[in-house]
Amino acid sequence: MEELRVRGIRGAISVEKNEAGEILRSTGQLLQEIMKINQLEESDIISAFFTVTPDLNAAFPAEAARRLGWKEVALLCATEIPVPGSLPGIVRVLIHAYCKTPPQHVYLGRAALLRPDLE
Repeated sequence: MEELRVRGIRGAISVEKNEAGEILRSTGQLLQEIMKINQLEESDIISAFFTVTPDLNAAFPAEAARRLGWKEVALLCATEIPVPGSLPGIVRVLIHAYCKTPPQHVYLGRAALLRPDLE
């Protein structure tokens, strides 16, 4: 088994509607999948940096983390750079966590198009 060290874990998910409930549901799903696949507990997580595409402004995705009980985790949200032709309706996250194994990045829904190398 590898030593415990800080690693960055990436993930993204598509959101079909710019509605608070949809953003929070999708973000929660993404975070739960990242936690499951990487065998993480809330106490392993140091911070999470969320970005959303400019078309998603109905909710802060960090709220989904708080609803999952991430009370001691540093959270930050920002808007992605609006690159022409980029995929709309996407929430991205970069999580810093203590892990014993290499990170497994998670891309769900249309966001899987962002990382065809992970298929």
